[in-house]
Amino acid sequence: MAVTAIVGANWGDEGKGRMVDALAAEQDIVVRYQGGGNAGHTVITPSGKFVLHLLPSGVLRPDKVNVLGPGVALDVELLERELAGLAERGVPTPKLFVSDRAQLVLEHHRLLDAYEEERLGRRSFGSTRKGIAPFYADKCSKIGICVDELYGGAANLRMRVEQTLAAKNVLFTQLYGKPAIDSTAVMATLSRLRDVLRPFVTDTGELFAKALADGKNILLEGQLGALRDPDHGIYPWVTSSSTLAGFAAVGAGLPAASIERVVAVSKAYSSAVGSGPFVTELSGDAAEELRKRGGDAGEYGATTGRPRRVGWFDAVATRYGCQRQGATEVALTCLDVLGYLDQIGICTGYEVDGELLSGFPTTRKLERAQPRYEWLPGWKTSIDGVRSFEQLPDAAQAYVARIEQLVGVPVRWVSNGPRREQLIDRQHDESRALRAVAE
Repeated sequence: MAVTAIVGANWGDEGKGRMVDALAAEQDIVVRYQGGGNAGHTVITPSGKFVLHLLPSGVLRPDKVNVLGPGVALDVELLERELAGLAERGVPTPKLFVSDRAQLVLEHHRLLDAYEEERLGRRSFGSTRKGIAPFYADKCSKIGICVDELYGGAANLRMRVEQTLAAKNVLFTQLYGKPAIDSTAVMATLSRLRDVLRPFVTDTGELFAKALADGKNILLEGQLGALRDPDHGIYPWVTSSSTLAGFAAVGAGLPAASIERVVAVSKAYSSAVGSGPFVTELSGDAAEELRKRGGDAGEYGATTGRPRRVGWFDAVATRYGCQRQGATEVALTCLDVLGYLDQIGICTGYEVDGELLSGFPTTRKLERAQPRYEWLPGWKTSIDGVRSFEQLPDAAQAYVARIEQLVGVPVRWVSNGPRREQLIDRQHDESRALRAVAE
């Protein structure tokens, strides 16, 4: 039995979906444990490109069990659309379970999110407007609606809905100048969602307890990255649930000590969607060229479609992210993207008010930070077809080695393209080399 968490070391959009898809081949169960439809995980298979917002990335491997845990912001309408989209593309119906303790994202959450961003205007936080912050606010205020409540008495459910809407409708009408939400309409929606969810709902805590007892392998799929964590990230430009591997046990419903392996994913350069300080950000033609070449189809948000902000690799932020995640290994994605550059920058420190910092500061200082770079030679060639680390150009190997040294965690995985076969496992390469020497 092994429990592995795949999490982001940075601002999100690091390539976690492709890593979950790759490592899912060795797993029995794949679990989403936090967040909701506010971020997309992109996976490319022989059947094409898939962007998953709520479903675990294991759904593209038909023999895997997939779970939405109690920590997830469950948007059932989005779930319904994603399942239908997979079916339309010929993907077999996934083996999916939804926790009976998960709570529901509803239309009033999405409306509150959108209205508040409109009200804030230029001071907005760059929300995806998927209702995530209002959802978690309700959860903390104990007025959210649990999945299990859908299958109890209608009178109690209506009372809970009216309790929730009482405060919401004051905001809608008085603060935002919008129409109130009718509880009867919400009840009708919940009645339909109850039927949609019925085939999937189960006690996932019991499912995990049995899986652990039976020695199953479990993969925990995180959303966004360490720098978007509400406690340890660039607050207030953060998400509303913990993005750390330490929360994975809570959000899934597993013993904390069961997580043995934490894979922190980082791009070979930096990228971010949304507002907030971004020390190594590029601008102008340099940014546009990197954005155009980045990822599978350029650096644009998988959920919002917004252009991502891009910059040089930030070793300060990534080391901090790996520390907070408790990373046991790093997956470095998109190395192939940098093949056009004569030289490549790595940020090794921040200068704030004349002081050189090696650590990652609080947001107040981060907003004044200036990057300090070292420059490494580029390799000026395509590496798309490389299948082992030793076959990479010397300059590419040196770049990875320097990142590993600065971050302080072994870089086990290096991706040189978006497809499943474009992922180098350095541990496998080392084992193969040792076997060759022994022979």
